[in-house]
Amino acid sequence: MASSVATDLLLQKSKYELYHHDPDGTTAAIVTPDGGTTEEIVDLKEYDNFLVAAIVTALTGNGMTKLEIVANDEADFSGTTVVIKDSGTIAADALGDWAALECTAQEIAQLGAENDVELRYVAGRITVQNAADECAALYQKTNGRAFDGQTPATTIA
Repeated sequence: MASSVATDLLLQKSKYELYHHDPDGTTAAIVTPDGGTTEEIVDLKEYDNFLVAAIVTALTGNGMTKLEIVANDEADFSGTTVVIKDSGTIAADALGDWAALECTAQEIAQLGAENDVELRYVAGRITVQNAADECAALYQKTNGRAFDGQTPATTIA
């Protein structure tokens, strides 16, 4: 029998977002479900940490070859983009291969200060080897103000 306890601890304290990354190209692309039309960018203003993880879900070439965390001073990434973390070369050559990176808001602020820009918006950026390669990506923002419903149990439309 399943538990009848309504546990909502992790979903209150962190914001989780899952995306299907279909870049439709081989250049480094911010996580996008639709070939670059919609970039998944998050505001880190109220949080202390950011994590991006990606797993290869469609493999035509050699899959994911790089994962990065990038930050910008503009919500639409039209300002200065700074690489916060870089995985280096990844040889994700099989379905299910994955990588993860995390950073703190302090790291983002420090790199922003070094580049004379006030960074606030972050995103995962993925490079794939073949335009038909795809990934699933997870964003996690943590240590924000806890509240019920911060991460919904489902997002089924």
